[in-house]
Parts: sequence; C-alpha cells; structure tokens
Amino acid sequence: MTKPHPGTPTLAPAPAPHPPAARQAQEPPPAARQAPAPAPREGGVRVPYAGLLDFVTEVFRGRGLPEGRAGEAARALCHGDLTGFTTHGVTNLVRLYLPLLDGGRCDPAAEPGQVTDSGPAVLVDARRALGLWSATEAMDLAVERARTYGVGLVSVRGGTHFGCAGYHALRAVEHGMIGLATANCGRQKLVPPPGAAAPMLGTNPLALAAPAGEHPPFTLDMSTTVVPTGRVRAAARAGEHVPEGWLEDADGRPVTDPGAYDRGEARLRWLGGDPETGAYKGFGLGLLVEVLSALLPGAGLGPSGDISPRPDDDVGHLLLAIAPGRLRPEADFLGAATGLFGALLDCPPLRTDEPVAYPGWWEHRRTRERIAHGVPLSAALHRELLDLASESKVAFPAARPEGGPS
Repeated sequence: MTKPHPGTPTLAPAPAPHPPAARQAQEPPPAARQAPAPAPREGGVRVPYAGLLDFVTEVFRGRGLPEGRAGEAARALCHGDLTGFTTHGVTNLVRLYLPLLDGGRCDPAAEPGQVTDSGPAVLVDARRALGLWSATEAMDLAVERARTYGVGLVSVRGGTHFGCAGYHALRAVEHGMIGLATANCGRQKLVPPPGAAAPMLGTNPLALAAPAGEHPPFTLDMSTTVVPTGRVRAAARAGEHVPEGWLEDADGRPVTDPGAYDRGEARLRWLGGDPETGAYKGFGLGLLVEVLSALLPGAGLGPSGDISPRPDDDVGHLLLAIAPGRLRPEADFLGAATGLFGALLDCPPLRTDEPVAYPGWWEHRRTRERIAHGVPLSAALHRELLDLASESKVAFPAARPEGGPS
C-alpha cells in the first residue's frame, strides 16, 4: 500500500499500488480461449509498462503534483494503453492533461473537500484537482463506506476529466465489490437530442465493473454516443475515414471525414443511430449520466454551456461501490458469477477463430500481453513523447520496434 503524500489529506485509504487491470491480469483466461497475439503495427514501438508509468509520473510531478498523487494519476492514464482504450491513454497527456495544468484550469495541489456526509453518501468538491487522481480517491472513499453500509456513493463536483471510467469502476472490484463510475462533460454541448437542431449534452461516459468469480472481471466502459470524440480525432490524425454512423451533418446526413468534427461541420451521434433504430436509448443513457454525474452534485450542466468560457470545466462524477457480501454470502455471489460469465464464454461461436467474450475479457487479455511484452505506441505518439521527455528533462524508457524481439 502506498502512503499519502506528507501533509496531504486523502478522501480514502491509500489505494493499491497497481492498476486493477494489471492486478487481475495475473489470472490467465483458459488456454482454449487464447486468441493469436495482435498483429504488429507498422512503424510502431513497444515500451515497458513500468517505464512508461514512471515517465508519466515524473512528468506529472514536474507540473506540481505531489509524488503519490502523480503516481495514481499516471496509473489511471496508462490504464487506457494497457487495455486497448488508447484514445484515453498517454495520447491525452500532451493533448489534454498538460494543457489543463499549464493553463491553470486544473490545480495540481488542490485538496478536495467533503461538502456533506450522510454516512453511505458523500458530496465532494474536487476544487479543480486532476480528475485522474481525484476520481480514484472518490472511488476509494465509496469502497470504504460500502464496507460499513453495503453501499458507498460519492458525488463529485468541481472535477476535471478523469480518463477511463472503467479504471475507476475496477477499483471497487479490487475489493470484491461492484463499481459504477459516471462523468458528464461539464458544460460542453456536443450532441443534440434526437430530432433537435442544437447540441445539449456531452459524450457522458459510464462504466460498471463487477467480479466474475473465476473469470476476468466484467467491465463495461462506454460513451453514450456511438464513439467518444477521441476515436474521431485519432482517425483524423491518422488520415483515415470513419464508418458511416459515427458522425452526421446538421441535416442528419452521414459524414465520414473525421476532420469535419473539429471544423464544426459534423456532430457525434447517440448510441442507436437514428430515432427509428434506438437513438432515444442512447440519448436517454446520456441524460441519465447527466443527472447522476452533474445534476446530483451541482456540477456544470451541458445545456448551460453558453454561460461558461471554459465549457469543459466543473465536470461532475459519480462513484458508487456495492458490497455483494453485505447482501448475500459472498461465496454464493462469486459462485453464481463464475457460472454466469463461464456460460457466456462457453457459448458456441459462429466462427471458431472468434471466441465469444463479454465486456472486460479482451481488455484483461490485452493487459496481460502488454505487461509481458510492452505497451504498443504508434510512431507518431512515440515521437511526441520523446519530445515531451526532452522538454521536461525526464528520461523516456527504451523502446523496441513493434514485432521485434522481447
């Protein structure tokens, strides 16, 4: 267990020293379900996970984060690269988090404070602390309360972008609990309601993670739009088109040029696509996240975006932990979970080379592979991080060509 930084009050007991996905990765899935390793990416490299983690930690420390806080933020960020959610990994270090810190919109030394405390439910003002760290503290507090009450709910206002929602949900699984993490996008207006001409809400991600008994944890980590903005921008940087169904123009026509999004010529679509095919469900989920994440704690709301010059400030979060062992015998719960997720894995596949899986299974496998063989980085991202290393005077880990000897 890591110790709190001297003089830094924490919202919860010190968290575990490894990311949840990395911890769970020590239990391999059945050999029969092992799929071939991913094909190497041309021009890419691999770097050791521990070295990448140390690099990001030192960069955050150089921006004023205390050591323990910087390490937790680095683990949350690198979770995206371990699990394959690369649009929410170290690619966002230069594009998102350092500008927040350098521009004064995020306070590296902020001390989140409890506004109200009813026992199982706590309202926290994050005071513009780095969301990668403050959300981990909030989930750890939720876990602490769930040990006592069976459930622990921490509602957060004054937050900033917290990275992969699934990382925070998985922290509850570390303690044998079910975790829920949601976030709105502050006052950003990115997506219109179905049939509307003006955007009102953000991509509003949510994640639920649960123990799966003898199997890798169930981890559903999703935006309530078809894709998050990061997927669109990654395609634009790569010079690729996106599939029809991701973006549409103001008249609802499909757009496949990802660059159109940042030019203001296209907008994201809700899960479900068109009203006739279920867009109201995606919109409903997005609004659900807005209620839980922002309306509940009093954070910035999407529809009020025009009043703020910085619409993605004052993000709201919800972190919820549920202790199954407080409701039924824990062994019974875990046995039933083994049966449920085992039945899904045993479901006959349509193609023998594509095994049936559930959310979290492939991420678990990628984590194991990347801890063992290194984290893949594109050539462009590698160059970007080398430039950052030079600028920050922080050593970057030695890389080897993708597909080269381990």
